[in-house]
Amino acid sequence: MHDFRLKTKPSKPVRDFSNRKSVLLAFMMACMVLLTGRATYLQIFEKDFLQDQGDDRQVDEVVIPAYRGMIKDRNGAPLAVSTPVESIAINPRELISDDKNRLKKMEKEFKLKQNLEKLSETDKAQVLNEYRREKAQKIRRVEKILQLPDEKISSLLNEDPLRAFVYVARRIDPGLTEQIKELKLAGVYFEREFKRYYPIGSVSAHLVGFTDVDEVGQGGLELSYEKVLRGLPGSKRVIRDGQRQIIADVENINNPINGKNLELSIDQRIQYLAYKELQLAVEANGAKSGTLVILDAKNGEVLALANQPSFNPNTRKNLKEYFYRNRALTEVFEPGSTVKPFVVAAALDGGYIKLNDLFETNGSYQIGHHTVKDVHNYGTLDLTHVLQKSSNIAVSQMALKMPPKYFWTIYHQLGFGVSAGTGFPGEATGSLLDYQRWHEFERATMSFGYGLNASALQLAKSYTALADDGILHSVSLLKRDEDIDEKRVFSAKTARRIREMMEHVVAKDGTAYEARVDGFSVAGKTGTVKKSGGKEGYVDKKYFSVFAGIAPAKKPRLIMVVMIDEPSAGQYYGGLVSAPVFSKVMTGALRILDVPPDQEETMPVLLTQTH
Repeated sequence: MHDFRLKTKPSKPVRDFSNRKSVLLAFMMACMVLLTGRATYLQIFEKDFLQDQGDDRQVDEVVIPAYRGMIKDRNGAPLAVSTPVESIAINPRELISDDKNRLKKMEKEFKLKQNLEKLSETDKAQVLNEYRREKAQKIRRVEKILQLPDEKISSLLNEDPLRAFVYVARRIDPGLTEQIKELKLAGVYFEREFKRYYPIGSVSAHLVGFTDVDEVGQGGLELSYEKVLRGLPGSKRVIRDGQRQIIADVENINNPINGKNLELSIDQRIQYLAYKELQLAVEANGAKSGTLVILDAKNGEVLALANQPSFNPNTRKNLKEYFYRNRALTEVFEPGSTVKPFVVAAALDGGYIKLNDLFETNGSYQIGHHTVKDVHNYGTLDLTHVLQKSSNIAVSQMALKMPPKYFWTIYHQLGFGVSAGTGFPGEATGSLLDYQRWHEFERATMSFGYGLNASALQLAKSYTALADDGILHSVSLLKRDEDIDEKRVFSAKTARRIREMMEHVVAKDGTAYEARVDGFSVAGKTGTVKKSGGKEGYVDKKYFSVFAGIAPAKKPRLIMVVMIDEPSAGQYYGGLVSAPVFSKVMTGALRILDVPPDQEETMPVLLTQTH
């Protein structure tokens, strides 16, 4: 018989993994024990070490200061720059509390020195007292380095001990910073900032202005162009050590955006010359103040603008607001006889007088109940001698020939009663009475510069209409190639004729012989203006001494206005007080700009005899 049972292969023996599992479990348990032991060791036995390391290294986010834009003159010379400096701050909480790291080091040093294994409470007290004494000495040293009053830092600590930050000194000299860093005083931190510096100081202070301690513009062009000059700060993450010093950069968050530079129309060389001569003139004449403006005759750029008294923007301690005023732009005065050339030009251009007209002066001229007088009886005058002798009577007669609206329009077109438009903070508009309110006497006084007022810059601007053959220019404190806002006020023929007449003002028998410039023709006009005392009317023996001039007269390059306020040393006429300043500054300015002479030398040459 056959065996039909299924035949199967014998089964393999099952492996036993229990030993392997035990080994793996034992390994994992050993790792857990090891990690637990390590964690226990670090938490208990190395706690102080880890805490100290954590205190020593902290991730922080700090501000990256942005560089404020430079202010430069037209040739690139710096007038205002920002230099990197550091400011010092303290953390009162940290200064008041014990510095653990320093205490531990002192305790170790004490144990080694005394050969002790453990410090007693008495020893600890001794070390603590020594630490506090050392810290107090360092604080006094910081006060001395920074020239702070005694106990200044202590008073800051006592004001609010819980504060975490307070400035002690801002933007200090780098050398002083290094001395303080060497002290390694806990709770004293250093922040990098920028400090504004003005290389030529008081020479351009009124125009450039100044910033506060946070580098925010507070006056002058620093204020008016704050948005252009100011940068946008950035930020980054850093690692600080226990002394709060940055030991590593982690990453940049935002890059700083630096401010833009500002290029002025000012020529620093001419500015310095104007500043020094004006200073000498104010001092020599015992004057209250003075101002001087120089314009480019062809495009209205301001090449120099000086005021006296001045101030140093680098150290402005104990200065009053009086010193900060930019009088050339923000203060006004009655221009006096300096407007007479405009009256003659307006009357000629309007056809109200002719070139060969003669005017009878005879010392006085009655207008209603009022009398207009000249300094002397000049008799009969032609147009040239009207300006040369500065006759109030003659220009009054011209003014009364012109319709009030026409006369007013000429003054208005010249910029009187209208802001010069430089954008300078507090810029004056001056005043020009509406012609509908003029009576005959007002029309007369307007012709010799009373009844209206203007700043020195406005007066200089008006003279561009004579210097550039009848074209009035806008004025600019920034460098530019051309004036797109120019407009014609007088005909070219009339403007040239007026300049020829004004050359006689600087002749030997004119009112401004002291304004002559050797080798150059000069066209100018003096003004000696009584000062108004408000309700009391005009004040005796108080004057504005003014001179406005153009050089070279035949091919104008520069316009200058000089005004000296209340000269008190004897002379007060514009031709004797302000004209000499014009001569000295214009002589130097023309040489600086390398303007070629247009006539033979007129000043005597001094010969030195040798023995």
